[in-house]
Amino acid sequence: MRKRIALISTGGTIEKTYDELQGVLSNKVSVLDVMLATLELRGVEIVRIPLMNKDSLEMSPQDHDLIARTAGTMAEAHDGVVIVHGTDRLAVTGERTHTLFPTPRVPIVLTGAMRPYELRSTDALQNLTEALLAVQLVAPGVYVAMHNRVLAFPGVIKDRDHGTFVRADTG
Repeated sequence: MRKRIALISTGGTIEKTYDELQGVLSNKVSVLDVMLATLELRGVEIVRIPLMNKDSLEMSPQDHDLIARTAGTMAEAHDGVVIVHGTDRLAVTGERTHTLFPTPRVPIVLTGAMRPYELRSTDALQNLTEALLAVQLVAPGVYVAMHNRVLAFPGVIKDRDHGTFVRADTG
């Protein structure tokens, strides 16, 4: 039986592309379809929900609320939800999602990247792959999956010194 996974894209570093005219990395087009095409996803149907394409530092409280509510709605109709998000404010959306849906019907897993997919040295594909696997294995709840770890909300923070996520109580 195929699992239906909702993949909500919101932008962030993982989706940044190089704008050669401006000489900057920016959120203009999503690279998630390119990333997904490189993965062997047997038994999984990905349902793409392109919600927004923003750097998470530019997200408003209304954006975090929209992402959380969209994840909750998708959790009712799918076998799992993955949210691709910028890492700077990922914990804000994770906490908001947990507050609104402390016991979702299925797992909701957030992920992102410290370095864009387009860079040679990137964590983007690893983190997306880990999130897609975690959403099929963990119990219902709200999580972040990155860098070979899956952490449950609440209480997850970005460790800026080490470029990853940790439990707030072990920071």
